[in-house]
Amino acid sequence: MNYIFGVIGGQSAGPQPTGAETVQKLCDRVASSTLLEDRRDAVRALKSLSKKYRLEVGTKAMDHLLHILRTDSSDTEILGYALDTLYNIVCNDEEEEPDDSEEENHQKQEDDMGIQFTDKFIQEPDNVTLLLTLLEEFDFHVRWPGVKLLTALLKNQCAQAQGIILVSPMGVSRLMDLLADSREVIRNDGLLLLQQLTKGNAAIQKIVAFENAFERLLDIITEEGSSDGGIVVEDCLLLLLNLLKNNSSNQNFFKEGSYIQRMKPWFEVGDDNSGWSAQKVTNLHLMLQLVRVMVSPVNSPGGTSSCQKAMFQCGLLQQLCTILMATGVPADILTETINTVSEVIRGSDVNQDYFASVNAPSNPPRPAIVVLLMSMVNERQPFVLRCAVLYCFQCFLYKNHKGQGEIVATLLPSTIDANSISAGQLLCGGLFSADSLSNWCAAVALAHALQDNLTQKEQLLRVQLATSLGKPPVSLLQQCTNILSQGSRVQTKVGLLMLLCTWICNCPIAVMHFLHNQDNVPFLTGQISENLGEDERLVQGLCALLLGICIYYNDNSLENYTKEKLKQLIEKRIGKENFVEKLGFVTKHELYSRAAQKPQPAFSTPEHMLFDHEFTKLVKELEGVITKAVLKSSEEEKKEEEVKKTLEQHDSIVTQYKELIREQDSQLKELKEQMASLTSQNEKLQNTTTQQLSQIQQHKDQYNILKLKLGKDNQQTGSQADGAHVNGLQLEELSQLREQLEDLHRQNQSLQTQLTEKDNVISSLQMGVPSAEGSTSENTEILREVEKLKAQLQSQTAEITQLQTERQELLGRCETRATVPVTGEDSGYTEKIAELESRLSTQNTETQKLKEEVKALLESKESTEKELASATSTVAILQAEKSKLQKEVQDSKKEQDELLMLLADQDQKILSLKQKLEDLGETIEDEDDLDTKDQFDDDDDDDEEEEEDDDDE
Repeated sequence: MNYIFGVIGGQSAGPQPTGAETVQKLCDRVASSTLLEDRRDAVRALKSLSKKYRLEVGTKAMDHLLHILRTDSSDTEILGYALDTLYNIVCNDEEEEPDDSEEENHQKQEDDMGIQFTDKFIQEPDNVTLLLTLLEEFDFHVRWPGVKLLTALLKNQCAQAQGIILVSPMGVSRLMDLLADSREVIRNDGLLLLQQLTKGNAAIQKIVAFENAFERLLDIITEEGSSDGGIVVEDCLLLLLNLLKNNSSNQNFFKEGSYIQRMKPWFEVGDDNSGWSAQKVTNLHLMLQLVRVMVSPVNSPGGTSSCQKAMFQCGLLQQLCTILMATGVPADILTETINTVSEVIRGSDVNQDYFASVNAPSNPPRPAIVVLLMSMVNERQPFVLRCAVLYCFQCFLYKNHKGQGEIVATLLPSTIDANSISAGQLLCGGLFSADSLSNWCAAVALAHALQDNLTQKEQLLRVQLATSLGKPPVSLLQQCTNILSQGSRVQTKVGLLMLLCTWICNCPIAVMHFLHNQDNVPFLTGQISENLGEDERLVQGLCALLLGICIYYNDNSLENYTKEKLKQLIEKRIGKENFVEKLGFVTKHELYSRAAQKPQPAFSTPEHMLFDHEFTKLVKELEGVITKAVLKSSEEEKKEEEVKKTLEQHDSIVTQYKELIREQDSQLKELKEQMASLTSQNEKLQNTTTQQLSQIQQHKDQYNILKLKLGKDNQQTGSQADGAHVNGLQLEELSQLREQLEDLHRQNQSLQTQLTEKDNVISSLQMGVPSAEGSTSENTEILREVEKLKAQLQSQTAEITQLQTERQELLGRCETRATVPVTGEDSGYTEKIAELESRLSTQNTETQKLKEEVKALLESKESTEKELASATSTVAILQAEKSKLQKEVQDSKKEQDELLMLLADQDQKILSLKQKLEDLGETIEDEDDLDTKDQFDDDDDDDEEEEEDDDDE
């Protein structure tokens, strides 16, 4: 201990040791001491020397310190000293700013020293893994310096340290635990550590996001007061930007986790917007950037669209528009809010419609678009704000034909309101003002109102402007060319030329209006042919582009300015090679390349504001075709037009046949579906018919059995009836008559039983309706059997009638003998007669009942016949429909075969024409042919399947 105190600060009479010697002695002490206290004191001394003697400590003590971290992990105090020492070695102190060149060189040497020590530390990946393990220690004196050391390593050598942490088991998860630490110092430094860890590494960003980082960070922002919070909120927002920027996976996770909805409270700004602190401005600026990251134009269209929809549904867009129209908002926040709203509404119909309905809180209320355009054409407004308003207007009109029509409509004579300021009036005012930047912004804004919208290009031709009193009005198109010829500034000329190129592109009517003015073509040729300065070369290139558009989209409606005459004029006045060279100046310009990178206009100074992003796309699209159109001879152009017309005709014919085949395919599909349904119905009917036939067969068998029984009974009854005779009033005749009556009574009872059974059979037959023609004959046989039964009943009735006649004769005989004295025999005989009469009356009653039953049986037979007739007609109708459908299928097959023959002939003609084109050196793409061939193959397969189905049927 005395030795250490002597080294550090003790007084000695001898010469003082140098810093390197002291560090070496301390390192030897750390390596050789057996007592933990001695090693701890030595490490503490190294910590105190590490800032002043950084090089010596880093060179000689790093290995010893790493050994301490491995061997003395149980003592948190010595671990804290070692980690602090290592942090002082590798950390580059960025707080002191250099005042002169010497201090700057010194700072550079210090930075290089920190990088060298970092390289030495991470040269062994186990050192980083050891540090991650030590971070699990909860002791403040170990965890905090460990976090700072790892942060310094990531700052100096980010990629190498990230690679080691990524492959370490649970490395990222251990670092995510720092956000849950209850000590704010460690949590805040953990945020700084994660910022460095997630820079430029998508894999680590995904792991951190799936470790529930979004939930934790948003909770911290809410706890710290959102936009009113301090530096911790800023650190959280920076980490969120690292996780979401250019990472579509994390953006999708953020959206699906409903975290967009949690952003809305950030932008709830009160009415009193005075006194914004610098930290609040920074926080809100980062929050707006975070919203822009989710809806950036560089993201995938599907992801951007879904985020825009979510922002509208949760009210975030409405909150941003409230800030946009609020008063007292700082200029930089207002500018960033305009840019954010621009990207939230860009390409989204719903959001664009909502933005069009937003009004500023003025008296009278004005649309937000009009208020923003007033700022754009006002030269006193800041340059960045005017650029933001232009970007907002461009995003509002992006793929928004409805909005384009509304803007152009404010310029038309029938819709101009003299009592209010419209967007069209502001654009025209900016277009012809004395400020060149206003000219450029208004021209670009008006060009976006015409982008890819032929209808509005033609409508804008109707706009007339009153230039001065006493002079007739001129068209807007003519006024633009007049300003060009008056020698305006380069920025104004470029803006007007971009407007004219966008206007007449792909619009032959606008080209005709432009060429109708006799001064326009000479002005363009004069501009292109002159030898002007460097700044004017860009104007020459745009004039060449405008003249080339007049050639390419010329419909030859003006005799003096047909395609051929314009090309001759270029060849005589300018020269084709010179024209192509001047046209190439546009794409070679430095500002052209800068504007083509992203849609948002980002310019350092107003003088650099020359090109629009959408216009760069148009130039890239037209440069090649205009060059080819100018260099091509008239004969080649005529041949190409003829071939083009022929191909268009053939394409139209093929298209018609394709449509016809598609219609027939749809019809065949419908017919197949109908056939399938009818087939299933037919199968059901056949199954039902089979069941009914089996039931009818069973009923027939039962009926035959009953018929046989009935026949035997009839034979017995007939034989008994033939043997009955009444020859007198003898007792034998009366006994025979009595027996006959008894037999007849029994027969009637048996017949009544049989009739009951027949009624049951007929009722069961009525329960099922026959549905096939084969069952009609069998039902007819059943009806015949019923007729036979009826005949038998009639014969029985005749026999009963005959019996009654015999009774009357017997009564007559009895009356002739009334005069004979009555004897005992006669009285008995009389009693028998009375008994016989009673039996006869009973038999008559039963016979009457039997007649009623026969009548009911006949009525049920008639109803059964009606049901059979209706079932037979239903089967006939179904068969007729089936035959009709089969006929239609055969007719469609014939028509398809004829179409296939026609298409085969057409393909042969197309092949011959393509062969001619190949002979001429043209390349032909065969996509349509391939599609047609595939369609024919599909049709052939369908025909084969239909033939197989017909064969099966």
